[in-house]
Amino acid sequence: MTNVMGKILARQKILAFLKKQNIATALEISAALHVTSANVRHHLAMLARDGRVEVTGRRSAGARGRPQKVYRLGKALLGDNLAGLTQALLEQVPPGQVEDTLQAVGRALAGAPAGGSSTALMRRLAMAVERLNAANYHARWEAHASGPRIVLGHCPYAAVIGRHPELCRVDATLLVTLLGVDVEQIARLEQTELGNIYCAFKPLLS
Repeated sequence: MTNVMGKILARQKILAFLKKQNIATALEISAALHVTSANVRHHLAMLARDGRVEVTGRRSAGARGRPQKVYRLGKALLGDNLAGLTQALLEQVPPGQVEDTLQAVGRALAGAPAGGSSTALMRRLAMAVERLNAANYHARWEAHASGPRIVLGHCPYAAVIGRHPELCRVDATLLVTLLGVDVEQIARLEQTELGNIYCAFKPLLS
């Protein structure tokens, strides 16, 4: 067995244990899996780095011992019911009101505009990107000969966008609200040469 494969299997066992026990300390995991606590702490640090486990608190180790970190599975592994929730919510909207509802959601997510019309466009773009990144869009803006564009490196609705492409209207309205100008979507879940998925919007400037 290679060293790499050994590490993978060890971390899989730790994740399986946490899935069964819900929470545990490194000492409890080491006792259950019959490995050293130092080895377990190393693997937990690596798993925490990529979000597969997280520290949920500390537990007293007795009068003389230090409080021990208590671990659980990270949110990335716990899963969610976003697709089901989105489907149920959209089904409650009358067909003739879907567009208006999605635009209202976009405006609500945007909050206040990113500067008034007197604010320079570059400043509005920077402020919009900052707001988008606070909502996990991994956004940036780029300059092009035809005008600036905003690139979204991550879709927060990726789990459901395939079934509900109309959710792109939320992003468009969000950008319109932030920038104070209309936008045109010029890319939707397209792939770069390196395999990264992105969406892109172009502000429509007069």
